[in-house]
Amino acid sequence: MAKHQQYPTILQSGFDFLLALKKNNHRDWFNAHKDRYQQEQEQLEIFAEALLRELNKHDVIETPSGKKSLHRIYRDIRFSKDKTPYKTNWSGNFKRATKYRRGGYYFHLEPGSSYIAGGFWGPNTQDLKRIRDEIAFDDKPLRKILKNKTFITTFGALKGEQVKTTPKGYEAGHEAIDLLRYKQFLLIRHFSDKEVLSDQFLKEASLTFKNMRPFFDYMSEVLTTDTNGLEI
Repeated sequence: MAKHQQYPTILQSGFDFLLALKKNNHRDWFNAHKDRYQQEQEQLEIFAEALLRELNKHDVIETPSGKKSLHRIYRDIRFSKDKTPYKTNWSGNFKRATKYRRGGYYFHLEPGSSYIAGGFWGPNTQDLKRIRDEIAFDDKPLRKILKNKTFITTFGALKGEQVKTTPKGYEAGHEAIDLLRYKQFLLIRHFSDKEVLSDQFLKEASLTFKNMRPFFDYMSEVLTTDTNGLEI
C-alpha cells in the first residue's frame, strides 16, 4: 500500500521538466512536450491551492485560487537581450486582502535556486517616503522585529536594493541610515531541492509566510496611517 501523503508535494518530475526545458529552451521542443508541461502545471495548481488554504488559516488572501496565483511560463522578451521564450522555474504570488493589509507573498521553485519571499518589491514614491519618515522618527519598532529570533532563523536579515548615497531629505549621519537606504523591503528564505521535494514543504512554506506577519503588520500600520497615527 502506498504511503499516504498528508500534504500535496512538489514532484521530482516537475523539476525534471524544468531541467529539460533549460537545455531545450525553444518553441519546437516545448510544443512537442506540451502534454508533459500541462501535467506538471496541474500538479503545481494542486500544490498552490493547498498553499492558499494554509495561508488563509493565518491571513486573509485576495487571490481567488491557487491556479490564479501562478505566473505564466512564457517570458516577456520584448525588451530583453535574452530571447529564450520560457522561464525555467515555477512561480506564483498571493495578494493580501484589502488596503489595510500590505505586502505580498511570492514563491519561486527552480532546481538549485528555490526560495520563498515576501515584502515590498517596488514601493511607490509616496509609500517609500512614508516608510522612511517612520523609520527616521523611531526605528526601534522595526529593529525589534528584525532582531527577533524567529525572524533571524527564518530570513536572516532584511534584503532588498538600497541607495548607495544618503536618501534625499535625510541626514547622512542619522542613526537609522542603514535602514533609510532601503528602497525595497524583502524577506527571503532559500530552500534546497531536497527541502522543496519533501512532503513537509507545504507546511514549511506556510510557516515561512506566517513568520512574515510581524513585519507585514508593522508596515501595514505605517502605510495606512499618517505621521500622527491617523487613518489615511
